[in-house]
Amino acid sequence: DVLCCTASIWNVTAIALDRYWSITRHLEYTLRIRRRISNIMIALTWALSAFISLAPLLFGWGETYSEDSEECQVSQEPSYTIFSTFGAFYLPLCVVLFVYWKIYKAAKFRIGSQKSNSITPIAPEALEVKEAAPQPQMVFTVRHATVTFQTDGDTWREQKEKKAALMVGILIGVFVLCWIPFFITELINPLCSCDIPPIWKSIFLWLGYSNSFFNPLIYTAFNKNYNNAFRNLFFRQ
Repeated sequence: DVLCCTASIWNVTAIALDRYWSITRHLEYTLRIRRRISNIMIALTWALSAFISLAPLLFGWGETYSEDSEECQVSQEPSYTIFSTFGAFYLPLCVVLFVYWKIYKAAKFRIGSQKSNSITPIAPEALEVKEAAPQPQMVFTVRHATVTFQTDGDTWREQKEKKAALMVGILIGVFVLCWIPFFITELINPLCSCDIPPIWKSIFLWLGYSNSFFNPLIYTAFNKNYNNAFRNLFFRQ
């Protein structure tokens, strides 16, 4: 349970980082580099998740089996609770919020730079262009010519970047709404010995689980590759 939930949260972080690099460094972030970095992030995600989930068993960090109730449970040792909640939620939360803030700044800077670029129209009058050359002089005459530039519409890459930034924003928003109630109660409960009703614990836990249900829907709605992959999975042609 801890392993899979932690891996799910860190995968959201990895996707946010991937979107950030693809938007801000699209020239250097080639397909080859992206594949290598993606493999590294996947390996680190599962290694870190395994370390967080197995720490009580590896280092004897609090009891994980209750003989009285004959059940296994997540270690309630306060020090492990702080370590696991920060490693599984609060640290990746800080990373994704910082990344999305950087994405927002990059998008805002690009929009501002586009607005500052102005084009002065040329009056439809005769225009002479002379080319300086040692040999016979060449003279070009253009009469009643008007050159227009399309600056209002977004390019294909700009539209793609906006869609990617929107996807990351919705992904992070849903991630925070789903998981923050659970991790707040998980952090507060062992430290202050608060008695939270079991029904609310269950609601907060299943709300966190629902994040893994929403993520594929968000990817499918905003990413054409995911959309095509799910379509081929369920409707093979």
